Amino acid sequence: MDHWKHYHVPETLEDAIALLERYGGGARVVGGGTDLLLDIGQGRAPVPEAMVDPTRIAGLARIDLEDGFIVIGCGATHTMITCNPDIVQRGTCLAESCGVIGGPQVRNVATLAGNIAHALPAGDGTVGLLVLDGEVETADGSGRRWMPLTDAFLGPGKSAIDHRRTLLTRMRFRPTGDRAGSAFFRVMRPQGVALPMIAMAARLQLDGAGTIVAVRVTVAPAGPVPCLSGAAAETLLGGPAGGERFAAAAEAALDGLALRDSKYRASSAYRQEMVRTHLPKVLAVAAERAAGGPIVLWGEGK
Repeated sequence: MDHWKHYHVPETLEDAIALLERYGGGARVVGGGTDLLLDIGQGRAPVPEAMVDPTRIAGLARIDLEDGFIVIGCGATHTMITCNPDIVQRGTCLAESCGVIGGPQVRNVATLAGNIAHALPAGDGTVGLLVLDGEVETADGSGRRWMPLTDAFLGPGKSAIDHRRTLLTRMRFRPTGDRAGSAFFRVMRPQGVALPMIAMAARLQLDGAGTIVAVRVTVAPAGPVPCLSGAAAETLLGGPAGGERFAAAAEAALDGLALRDSKYRASSAYRQEMVRTHLPKVLAVAAERAAGGPIVLWGEGK
């Protein structure tokens, strides 16, 4: 395999942007590299002239509370996210989604920013952040700006962020407040690569009577880009948090999904059954957490 000629580890954001501009599209931003290096090695991505690694830039490997948001730097690993007490308590589905990615060695180097940058509709961290109404910050020669997470995807493996000229610097979401909770669950093959067959996440807000007053639900992969299930949310909104309504929401979600047969993941029929089986459980756990129940993370990385 051909290799890149240069590997840069800038210490300031300005230096990182200057490097990308100097290479004029010939460089590539890299974080943990767990997806990018595989893509290069297997011929799915061209070998860049240089790699620009921003993980040592001050502040970009931190998780902070800032202006009412939980802010995650692009250098923060999945392990850091799963172990962060603010995210565990106030962004539980994100901690759970990052906790099932690969094994401990992968989670210790892989980043949420890299998961988002790879732009796959099955990205676990992406699913968790989407349900939390997450945003991403980018930086280039024209400045820094925030955008909704949903705007970062163009198609399977196609990002709206040009990683040869632009840095994905930070991600953020508003922490869940009182009477709100979230949950994530993934069905995966246990042999070899832990490839997700189907993943589900939900965030619920309850009022004092236990009525659902706000909700976000997603199932993935179920289309070219990560997206919310409006049908499931509409079924849940304004009703009580209970088993019958949760089962109805699963059926509503299935009506709007395009779950195709996949020789790598599973048949469409099997994945539909997994949604019927597990999405009501995800909703029930999110509701229990919203009602003040204890938070015990699901998944390997708990």
